Amino acid sequence: MGDALGLRFLGATGTVTGSKFLLTTGQHRLLVDCGMYQGDRELRRRNWAPVPGLAPDVDAVVLTHAHLDHCGYLPRLVRHGFSGPVYCSPWTVRVAPIVLRDAAHLQEEDAVYAARRGSSRHDPPLPLFDTADAEKAIALLRPLPYGKTQRAAGMTVRLRRAGHILGSSTVEVEAPGGSVAFSGDLGRTTHPLLAPPEPAPAVDALVVESTYGDRRHPPRRLHGLAEPIARALARGGVVLIPAFAVDRTPVLLMSLRELMRSGALPTVPVYVDSPMALAALDVYREAVREGSPEIRADVRRAGTDPFDPGDLRLAHTVEESRRLNDPPSPCVIISASGMATGGRVVHHLEHLAPQPRNLILLPGFQVSGTRGRALLDGATTLKMYGRYVPVRAEVASVDELSAHADADGLLAWLRSAPSPARTCYVVHGEPAPAAALAARIGTELGWCAVVPRYAERVLL
Repeated sequence: MGDALGLRFLGATGTVTGSKFLLTTGQHRLLVDCGMYQGDRELRRRNWAPVPGLAPDVDAVVLTHAHLDHCGYLPRLVRHGFSGPVYCSPWTVRVAPIVLRDAAHLQEEDAVYAARRGSSRHDPPLPLFDTADAEKAIALLRPLPYGKTQRAAGMTVRLRRAGHILGSSTVEVEAPGGSVAFSGDLGRTTHPLLAPPEPAPAVDALVVESTYGDRRHPPRRLHGLAEPIARALARGGVVLIPAFAVDRTPVLLMSLRELMRSGALPTVPVYVDSPMALAALDVYREAVREGSPEIRADVRRAGTDPFDPGDLRLAHTVEESRRLNDPPSPCVIISASGMATGGRVVHHLEHLAPQPRNLILLPGFQVSGTRGRALLDGATTLKMYGRYVPVRAEVASVDELSAHADADGLLAWLRSAPSPARTCYVVHGEPAPAAALAARIGTELGWCAVVPRYAERVLL
Protein backbone atom coordinates (compact mmCIF):
# COMPACT_ATOMS: atom_id res chain seq x y z
CA MET A 1 0.00 0.00 0.00
CA GLY A 2 3.05 2.26 -0.33
CA ASP A 3 2.90 5.38 1.83
CA ALA A 4 -0.82 5.15 2.55
CA LEU A 5 -1.57 6.23 6.09
CA GLY A 6 -3.18 3.42 8.06
CA LEU A 7 -4.86 3.50 11.47
CA ARG A 8 -5.45 0.49 13.71
CA PHE A 9 -7.65 0.63 16.80
CA LEU A 10 -5.85 -1.38 19.48
CA GLY A 11 -7.79 -0.15 22.50
CA ALA A 12 -10.65 2.03 23.76
CA THR A 13 -13.16 0.27 21.47
CA GLY A 14 -16.38 -0.71 23.24
CA THR A 15 -14.89 0.56 26.50
CA VAL A 16 -13.48 3.75 28.04
CA THR A 17 -10.04 2.32 28.84
CA GLY A 18 -6.95 0.96 27.12
CA SER A 19 -6.47 3.74 24.55
CA LYS A 20 -4.00 2.68 21.84
CA PHE A 21 -4.09 3.87 18.22
CA LEU A 22 -1.40 2.69 15.79
CA LEU A 23 -0.58 4.82 12.75
CA THR A 24 1.45 3.24 9.97
CA THR A 25 2.97 4.61 6.80
CA GLY A 26 5.53 2.72 4.73
CA GLN A 27 7.93 1.22 7.27
CA HIS A 28 7.04 3.60 10.09
CA ARG A 29 4.81 3.03 13.14
CA LEU A 30 3.59 5.72 15.51
CA LEU A 31 1.48 4.84 18.55
CA VAL A 32 -0.92 7.49 19.86
CA ASP A 33 -1.61 6.73 23.53
CA CYS A 34 -0.45 3.64 25.34
CA GLY A 35 -3.10 2.98 27.95
CA MET A 36 -3.90 0.14 30.33
CA TYR A 37 -7.25 -1.58 30.42
CA GLN A 38 -9.20 -1.15 33.64
CA GLY A 39 -12.49 -2.60 34.79
CA ASP A 40 -13.77 -6.16 34.59
CA ARG A 41 -11.51 -9.20 34.43
CA GLU A 42 -11.96 -9.79 30.72
CA LEU A 43 -10.69 -6.30 29.94
CA ARG A 44 -7.79 -6.50 32.41
CA ARG A 45 -6.65 -9.76 30.81
CA ARG A 46 -6.02 -7.82 27.60
CA ASN A 47 -3.14 -6.10 29.38
CA TRP A 48 -1.35 -9.46 29.42
CA ALA A 49 -2.14 -10.50 25.84
CA PRO A 50 0.15 -9.67 22.90
CA VAL A 51 -1.00 -6.51 21.09
CA PRO A 52 -0.86 -6.71 17.27
CA GLY A 53 1.89 -4.58 15.75
CA LEU A 54 3.36 -3.18 18.96
CA ALA A 55 6.81 -3.31 20.59
CA PRO A 56 9.50 -3.53 19.59
CA ASP A 57 8.20 -2.50 16.15
CA VAL A 58 6.85 0.93 17.20
CA ASP A 59 9.17 3.83 16.31
CA ALA A 60 7.69 6.43 18.65
CA VAL A 61 4.76 7.10 20.99
CA VAL A 62 2.67 10.23 21.52
CA LEU A 63 0.64 10.60 24.72
CA THR A 64 -2.48 12.74 24.97
CA HIS A 65 -2.26 12.88 28.77
CA ALA A 66 -1.15 11.16 31.96
CA HIS A 67 -4.21 9.17 33.03
CA LEU A 68 -3.50 5.45 33.44
CA ASP A 69 -5.88 4.41 30.67
CA HIS A 70 -3.83 6.53 28.25
CA CYS A 71 -0.24 6.03 29.46
CA GLY A 72 -0.23 3.05 31.85
CA TYR A 73 0.76 0.38 29.31
CA LEU A 74 3.99 2.23 28.48
CA PRO A 75 6.18 0.28 31.00
CA ARG A 76 4.79 -2.97 29.56
CA LEU A 77 5.73 -1.76 26.07
CA VAL A 78 9.24 -1.04 27.35
CA ARG A 79 9.44 -4.48 28.93
CA HIS A 80 8.81 -5.95 25.47
CA GLY A 81 11.64 -3.99 23.89
CA PHE A 82 10.38 -0.52 23.00
CA SER A 83 13.06 2.16 23.44
CA GLY A 84 11.93 5.03 21.21
CA PRO A 85 10.91 8.56 22.17
CA VAL A 86 7.61 9.28 23.91
CA TYR A 87 6.34 12.77 23.05
CA CYS A 88 3.90 14.61 25.28
CA SER A 89 3.23 18.09 26.64
CA PRO A 90 5.69 19.56 29.18
CA TRP A 91 3.20 19.23 32.06
CA THR A 92 2.50 15.61 31.10
CA VAL A 93 6.26 15.02 31.41
CA ARG A 94 5.81 16.18 35.02
CA VAL A 95 2.60 14.28 35.82
CA ALA A 96 3.11 10.95 33.99
CA PRO A 97 6.02 9.80 36.20
CA ILE A 98 3.77 10.12 39.26
CA VAL A 99 1.14 7.91 37.61
CA LEU A 100 3.59 5.33 36.25
CA ARG A 101 5.54 4.93 39.50
CA ASP A 102 2.32 4.47 41.44
CA ALA A 103 1.04 1.92 38.92
CA ALA A 104 4.28 -0.08 39.14
CA HIS A 105 4.10 -0.04 42.93
CA LEU A 106 0.52 -1.37 42.84
CA GLN A 107 1.47 -4.06 40.31
CA GLU A 108 4.28 -5.24 42.58
CA GLU A 109 1.98 -5.17 45.63
CA ASP A 110 -0.65 -7.20 43.78
CA ALA A 111 1.95 -9.81 42.84
CA VAL A 112 3.06 -10.14 46.46
CA TYR A 113 -0.55 -10.47 47.61
CA ALA A 114 -1.28 -13.10 44.92
CA ALA A 115 1.74 -15.10 46.08
CA ARG A 116 0.52 -14.95 49.67
CA ARG A 117 -2.95 -16.24 48.84
CA GLY A 118 -1.90 -18.57 45.99
CA SER A 119 -4.34 -17.04 43.52
CA SER A 120 -2.08 -16.64 40.47
CA ARG A 121 -1.50 -18.99 37.55
CA HIS A 122 2.17 -17.96 37.67
CA ASP A 123 4.65 -19.37 40.16
CA PRO A 124 5.83 -17.01 41.44
CA PRO A 125 3.14 -14.45 40.53
CA LEU A 126 4.42 -11.71 38.23
CA PRO A 127 3.53 -8.03 37.98
CA LEU A 128 2.41 -6.71 34.60
CA PHE A 129 5.45 -4.44 34.89
CA ASP A 130 7.70 -3.34 37.72
CA THR A 131 9.41 -0.21 38.98
CA ALA A 132 12.43 -0.76 36.75
CA ASP A 133 10.16 -0.88 33.68
CA ALA A 134 8.40 2.30 34.82
CA GLU A 135 11.70 4.15 35.30
CA LYS A 136 12.87 3.11 31.82
CA ALA A 137 9.57 4.38 30.38
CA ILE A 138 9.88 7.68 32.26
CA ALA A 139 13.36 8.18 30.82
CA LEU A 140 11.85 8.10 27.30
CA LEU A 141 9.47 11.06 27.90
CA ARG A 142 10.19 14.04 25.63
CA PRO A 143 8.42 17.42 26.10
CA LEU A 144 6.63 18.86 23.08
CA PRO A 145 5.15 22.35 23.73
CA TYR A 146 1.70 23.14 22.37
CA GLY A 147 1.69 24.37 18.79
CA LYS A 148 5.24 23.18 18.01
CA THR A 149 5.81 20.48 15.41
CA GLN A 150 7.90 17.36 15.86
CA ARG A 151 8.99 14.75 13.32
CA ALA A 152 8.29 11.28 14.67
CA ALA A 153 8.19 7.96 12.83
CA GLY A 154 8.27 9.74 9.47
CA MET A 155 5.24 11.86 10.41
CA THR A 156 4.69 15.36 11.80
CA VAL A 157 3.08 15.67 15.22
CA ARG A 158 1.49 18.74 16.82
CA LEU A 159 -0.20 19.03 20.23
CA ARG A 160 -2.96 21.43 21.28
CA ARG A 161 -4.55 22.11 24.67
CA ALA A 162 -7.38 19.70 25.52
CA GLY A 163 -8.45 21.12 28.92
CA HIS A 164 -9.12 17.72 30.53
CA ILE A 165 -6.30 17.52 33.08
CA LEU A 166 -3.08 19.48 33.43
CA GLY A 167 -1.00 18.74 30.34
CA SER A 168 -3.79 17.05 28.40
CA SER A 169 -3.54 17.42 24.64
CA THR A 170 -5.25 16.79 21.39
CA VAL A 171 -2.89 15.28 18.84
CA GLU A 172 -2.64 16.18 15.15
CA VAL A 173 -0.60 13.92 12.87
CA GLU A 174 0.31 14.71 9.26
CA ALA A 175 1.90 12.25 6.85
CA PRO A 176 2.31 12.07 3.07
CA GLY A 177 -0.69 9.74 2.96
CA GLY A 178 -3.12 11.91 4.94
CA SER A 179 -3.82 13.62 8.27
CA VAL A 180 -5.66 12.65 11.44
CA ALA A 181 -6.38 14.22 14.83
CA PHE A 182 -7.13 12.56 18.15
CA SER A 183 -9.21 14.27 20.81
CA GLY A 184 -7.70 12.26 23.67
CA ASP A 185 -9.97 13.00 26.60
CA LEU A 186 -11.57 16.34 25.86
CA GLY A 187 -12.24 18.76 28.71
CA ARG A 188 -15.16 21.03 29.51
CA THR A 189 -15.29 24.75 28.81
CA THR A 190 -16.53 25.20 32.39
CA HIS A 191 -13.59 23.46 34.08
CA PRO A 192 -12.99 25.54 37.25
CA LEU A 193 -9.20 25.38 36.98
CA LEU A 194 -8.14 24.71 33.38
CA ALA A 195 -8.50 26.79 30.23
CA PRO A 196 -10.90 25.28 27.66
CA PRO A 197 -9.83 23.06 24.75
CA GLU A 198 -8.44 24.64 21.61
CA PRO A 199 -10.53 24.21 18.43
CA ALA A 200 -10.34 21.03 16.36
CA PRO A 201 -7.99 21.13 13.36
CA ALA A 202 -8.78 20.59 9.68
CA VAL A 203 -7.77 16.98 8.98
CA ASP A 204 -8.86 14.03 6.86
CA ALA A 205 -10.00 11.98 9.88
CA LEU A 206 -10.90 12.73 13.49
CA VAL A 207 -10.79 10.21 16.34
CA VAL A 208 -13.04 11.45 19.15
CA GLU A 209 -13.78 10.15 22.63
CA SER A 210 -17.37 9.38 23.69
CA THR A 211 -17.25 8.76 27.46
CA TYR A 212 -20.37 10.91 27.91
CA GLY A 213 -21.54 10.64 24.32
CA ASP A 214 -25.17 9.99 25.25
CA ARG A 215 -25.75 12.58 27.98
CA ARG A 216 -25.51 16.20 29.04
CA HIS A 217 -23.79 17.30 32.24
CA PRO A 218 -25.84 19.33 34.72
CA PRO A 219 -24.69 22.93 35.16
CA ARG A 220 -21.83 23.35 37.62
CA ARG A 221 -23.82 24.59 40.61
CA LEU A 222 -22.22 22.24 43.19
CA HIS A 223 -25.63 21.53 44.74
CA GLY A 224 -25.23 17.81 43.98
CA LEU A 225 -21.93 17.83 45.85
CA ALA A 226 -23.04 19.93 48.84
CA GLU A 227 -26.36 18.27 49.65
CA PRO A 228 -25.21 14.69 50.43
CA ILE A 229 -22.04 15.91 52.19
CA ALA A 230 -24.03 18.26 54.44
CA ARG A 231 -26.45 15.45 55.25
CA ALA A 232 -23.65 13.05 56.24
CA LEU A 233 -21.77 15.61 58.34
CA ALA A 234 -24.98 16.56 60.15
CA ARG A 235 -25.47 12.98 61.31
CA GLY A 236 -21.86 12.78 62.51
CA GLY A 237 -20.60 10.77 59.57
CA VAL A 238 -17.41 10.60 57.57
CA VAL A 239 -17.49 11.46 53.86
CA LEU A 240 -15.22 9.16 51.82
CA ILE A 241 -14.56 10.28 48.25
CA PRO A 242 -12.69 7.85 45.97
CA ALA A 243 -11.07 10.32 43.58
CA PHE A 244 -8.60 10.22 40.74
CA ALA A 245 -5.35 11.65 42.04
CA VAL A 246 -4.70 13.74 38.94
CA ASP A 247 -7.11 16.65 38.44
CA ARG A 248 -10.14 15.26 40.28
CA THR A 249 -8.54 15.74 43.71
CA PRO A 250 -7.50 19.38 43.02
CA VAL A 251 -10.96 20.15 41.57
CA LEU A 252 -12.67 18.58 44.59
CA LEU A 253 -10.54 20.70 46.91
CA MET A 254 -11.47 23.83 44.93
CA SER A 255 -15.16 22.91 45.12
CA LEU A 256 -15.05 22.19 48.85
CA ARG A 257 -13.24 25.50 49.37
CA GLU A 258 -16.04 27.31 47.53
CA LEU A 259 -18.76 25.53 49.51
CA MET A 260 -17.11 25.98 52.91
CA ARG A 261 -16.23 29.64 52.33
CA SER A 262 -19.81 30.35 51.25
CA GLY A 263 -21.30 28.58 54.29
CA ALA A 264 -23.02 25.91 52.21
CA LEU A 265 -20.92 23.37 54.14
CA PRO A 266 -19.41 23.59 57.62
CA THR A 267 -15.63 23.88 57.74
CA VAL A 268 -14.44 20.42 58.78
CA PRO A 269 -11.08 18.71 58.32
CA VAL A 270 -10.48 17.68 54.70
CA TYR A 271 -7.87 14.94 54.36
CA VAL A 272 -6.02 14.05 51.18
CA ASP A 273 -4.83 10.48 51.67
CA SER A 274 -2.95 9.31 48.60
CA PRO A 275 0.78 9.63 47.95
CA MET A 276 -0.01 9.95 44.26
CA ALA A 277 -2.60 12.68 44.84
CA LEU A 278 -0.21 14.61 47.08
CA ALA A 279 2.51 14.49 44.42
CA ALA A 280 0.04 15.57 41.72
CA LEU A 281 -1.23 18.38 43.95
CA ASP A 282 2.33 19.73 44.21
CA VAL A 283 2.54 19.84 40.40
CA TYR A 284 -0.83 21.59 40.11
CA ARG A 285 0.25 24.16 42.71
CA GLU A 286 3.42 24.77 40.71
CA ALA A 287 1.38 25.35 37.54
CA VAL A 288 -0.73 27.93 39.39
CA ARG A 289 2.35 29.66 40.88
CA GLU A 290 4.07 29.80 37.49
CA GLY A 291 0.99 31.27 35.85
CA SER A 292 0.81 28.49 33.26
CA PRO A 293 -1.51 29.41 30.36
CA GLU A 294 -3.23 26.07 30.94
CA ILE A 295 -4.64 27.55 34.16
CA ARG A 296 -7.72 29.77 33.84
CA ALA A 297 -6.93 33.48 33.94
CA ASP A 298 -9.19 34.16 36.96
CA VAL A 299 -7.37 31.50 39.01
CA ARG A 300 -3.97 32.93 38.00
CA ARG A 301 -5.07 36.44 38.98
CA ALA A 302 -6.45 35.39 42.39
CA GLY A 303 -2.97 34.97 43.89
CA THR A 304 -4.12 32.52 46.60
CA ASP A 305 -3.92 28.77 47.10
CA PRO A 306 -7.11 27.54 45.41
CA PHE A 307 -6.77 24.06 46.92
CA ASP A 308 -7.18 24.76 50.66
CA PRO A 309 -10.82 24.51 51.85
CA GLY A 310 -9.85 25.96 55.24
CA ASP A 311 -8.68 22.94 57.25
CA LEU A 312 -6.67 20.91 54.74
CA ARG A 313 -4.70 18.00 56.16
CA LEU A 314 -2.30 15.87 54.14
CA ALA A 315 -1.83 12.22 55.14
CA HIS A 316 1.73 11.39 54.12
CA THR A 317 2.46 8.24 56.14
CA VAL A 318 0.84 4.83 56.37
CA GLU A 319 0.17 5.44 60.07
CA GLU A 320 -1.64 8.72 59.30
CA SER A 321 -3.69 6.85 56.73
CA ARG A 322 -4.58 4.07 59.19
CA ARG A 323 -5.92 6.57 61.70
CA LEU A 324 -8.44 7.72 59.06
CA ASN A 325 -10.13 4.31 59.17
CA ASP A 326 -11.77 5.57 62.38
CA PRO A 327 -11.65 9.39 62.45
CA PRO A 328 -12.45 11.07 65.80
CA SER A 329 -14.91 13.56 64.30
CA PRO A 330 -16.87 14.26 61.09
CA CYS A 331 -14.55 14.95 58.19
CA VAL A 332 -14.01 14.52 54.46
CA ILE A 333 -11.45 12.01 53.18
CA ILE A 334 -10.31 12.19 49.55
CA SER A 335 -8.35 9.10 48.57
CA ALA A 336 -7.31 7.25 45.42
CA SER A 337 -8.11 5.32 43.36
CA GLY A 338 -11.06 7.02 41.67
CA MET A 339 -12.93 3.78 40.95
CA ALA A 340 -11.87 2.11 44.23
CA THR A 341 -9.86 -0.53 42.39
CA GLY A 342 -6.81 -0.21 44.64
CA GLY A 343 -4.80 2.09 46.86
CA ARG A 344 -5.54 3.45 50.32
CA VAL A 345 -9.23 4.09 49.59
CA VAL A 346 -9.91 0.34 49.69
CA HIS A 347 -8.77 0.18 53.33
CA HIS A 348 -11.05 3.08 54.16
CA LEU A 349 -13.98 1.43 52.38
CA GLU A 350 -13.42 -1.72 54.40
CA HIS A 351 -13.83 0.21 57.66
CA LEU A 352 -16.28 2.97 56.72
CA ALA A 353 -18.73 1.27 54.32
CA PRO A 354 -20.44 -0.84 57.05
CA GLN A 355 -21.49 2.26 59.06
CA PRO A 356 -24.84 3.88 58.06
CA ARG A 357 -23.85 7.38 59.20
CA ASN A 358 -21.06 7.60 56.62
CA LEU A 359 -21.22 8.66 52.97
CA ILE A 360 -19.36 7.22 49.99
CA LEU A 361 -19.41 9.88 47.30
CA LEU A 362 -18.49 8.90 43.74
CA PRO A 363 -17.44 12.03 41.82
CA GLY A 364 -16.69 10.60 38.38
CA PHE A 365 -17.24 7.95 35.73
CA GLN A 366 -17.13 4.38 37.06
CA VAL A 367 -16.02 1.66 34.64
CA SER A 368 -17.96 -1.61 34.57
CA GLY A 369 -16.31 -4.24 36.76
CA THR A 370 -14.87 -1.82 39.33
CA ARG A 371 -15.88 -1.43 42.98
CA GLY A 372 -16.98 2.09 42.20
CA ARG A 373 -19.38 0.85 39.53
CA ALA A 374 -20.69 -1.84 41.89
CA LEU A 375 -21.44 0.85 44.50
CA LEU A 376 -23.09 3.02 41.87
CA ASP A 377 -25.27 0.07 40.85
CA GLY A 378 -26.44 -0.47 44.44
CA ALA A 379 -24.16 -3.24 45.71
CA THR A 380 -24.91 -4.21 49.31
CA THR A 381 -21.58 -5.99 49.75
CA LEU A 382 -18.07 -5.44 48.38
CA LYS A 383 -15.24 -7.93 48.18
CA MET A 384 -11.99 -6.57 49.58
CA TYR A 385 -8.84 -8.43 50.55
CA GLY A 386 -10.48 -11.79 50.03
CA ARG A 387 -13.63 -11.25 52.09
CA TYR A 388 -16.98 -9.52 51.70
CA VAL A 389 -17.84 -6.35 53.59
CA PRO A 390 -21.41 -5.04 53.99
CA VAL A 391 -22.23 -1.65 52.49
CA ARG A 392 -24.56 0.20 54.86
CA ALA A 393 -23.18 3.69 54.25
CA GLU A 394 -25.09 6.08 52.02
CA VAL A 395 -23.80 6.04 48.44
CA ALA A 396 -24.18 9.06 46.17
CA SER A 397 -22.71 10.14 42.86
CA VAL A 398 -22.21 13.52 41.26
CA ASP A 399 -21.50 14.34 37.61
CA GLU A 400 -21.01 18.07 38.13
CA LEU A 401 -17.25 17.62 38.56
CA SER A 402 -16.65 15.54 35.45
CA ALA A 403 -13.57 16.64 33.52
CA HIS A 404 -14.94 15.12 30.29
CA ALA A 405 -16.90 17.07 27.72
CA ASP A 406 -20.49 15.85 27.44
CA ALA A 407 -22.22 15.04 24.14
CA ASP A 408 -22.95 18.69 23.37
CA GLY A 409 -19.36 19.66 24.19
CA LEU A 410 -17.95 16.95 21.93
CA LEU A 411 -20.16 18.07 19.05
CA ALA A 412 -19.18 21.70 19.63
CA TRP A 413 -15.50 20.76 19.45
CA LEU A 414 -15.99 18.81 16.22
CA ARG A 415 -17.99 21.72 14.80
CA SER A 416 -15.09 24.07 15.58
CA ALA A 417 -12.92 22.41 12.90
CA PRO A 418 -12.30 24.79 9.94
CA SER A 419 -13.54 22.09 7.57
CA PRO A 420 -15.30 18.75 8.09
CA ALA A 421 -13.33 15.54 8.37
CA ARG A 422 -14.03 12.87 5.79
CA THR A 423 -14.54 10.33 8.57
CA CYS A 424 -15.01 10.61 12.32
CA TYR A 425 -14.11 7.56 14.41
CA VAL A 426 -15.89 7.38 17.77
CA VAL A 427 -13.87 5.65 20.49
CA HIS A 428 -13.28 5.61 24.24
CA GLY A 429 -16.88 4.98 25.20
CA GLU A 430 -19.10 2.11 26.22
CA PRO A 431 -21.26 0.83 23.34
CA ALA A 432 -24.41 2.90 23.97
CA PRO A 433 -22.68 6.31 24.39
CA ALA A 434 -20.41 5.66 21.40
CA ALA A 435 -23.34 4.72 19.18
CA ALA A 436 -25.39 7.71 20.35
CA LEU A 437 -22.59 10.17 19.62
CA ALA A 438 -21.90 8.65 16.20
CA ALA A 439 -25.59 9.00 15.34
CA ARG A 440 -25.62 12.67 16.38
CA ILE A 441 -22.46 13.40 14.39
CA GLY A 442 -24.10 11.93 11.31
CA THR A 443 -27.43 13.68 11.84
CA GLU A 444 -26.33 17.10 13.11
CA LEU A 445 -22.99 17.57 11.34
CA GLY A 446 -23.58 15.45 8.27
CA TRP A 447 -20.24 13.70 8.72
CA CYS A 448 -19.47 10.04 8.15
CA ALA A 449 -19.20 8.70 11.72
CA VAL A 450 -18.08 5.17 12.60
CA VAL A 451 -17.69 3.20 15.84
CA PRO A 452 -14.64 0.99 15.08
CA ARG A 453 -14.11 -2.59 16.25
CA TYR A 454 -11.14 -3.80 18.30
CA ALA A 455 -8.03 -4.34 16.11
CA GLU A 456 -9.86 -2.93 13.05
CA ARG A 457 -7.55 -1.28 10.49
CA VAL A 458 -8.59 1.56 8.18
CA LEU A 459 -6.84 3.64 5.54
CA LEU A 460 -6.88 7.39 5.92
